Amino acid sequence: MKYFVAIAGREIEVVVDGDQVTIDGQMMRSHLGPVPGTPLRHLLLDGQSLTVSVESGQRGHWSLGFRGDAVEVEVVDERARHIRGLTAAAGVRSGGGVLKAPMPGLVVRVQVETGQRIGAGTGLVVLEAMKMENELRAASAGVIRTIHVQPGQAVEKGQVLLEFGE
Repeated sequence: MKYFVAIAGREIEVVVDGDQVTIDGQMMRSHLGPVPGTPLRHLLLDGQSLTVSVESGQRGHWSLGFRGDAVEVEVVDERARHIRGLTAAAGVRSGGGVLKAPMPGLVVRVQVETGQRIGAGTGLVVLEAMKMENELRAASAGVIRTIHVQPGQAVEKGQVLLEFGE
């Protein structure tokens, strides 16, 4: 399984295959196990023994402690990263237009109303696809003109979800 780990402004590709792990192209043997009754994990990495504290945050976010230093990381698998790329590309642009479904799915929530003025980054529609909720956001400011979908509705890739303008 391939993961992308964002840490200290850098993205690291990690591929896990049983007890083999490849970190940015370097293959190593590894084993990660819990230390019972604690938030600690024991990591054996290419024969080196490490103890790491691990606290789960919101989905995909982790706080790691190692040798007295705390580090925040985000871990995203390959499928989630692909979906993020699709939903990011579906953002609303200023000057009028439409928001289309970047993938087939089920409308979970419509987060705006007709006539509502939106800003860049405003959540518009939440689609469930491949058992994941994906929030489609506005890339820039505008006004919602028409909403073509409602919660519970199945949509196909490329289907118009809403229309917007300035």
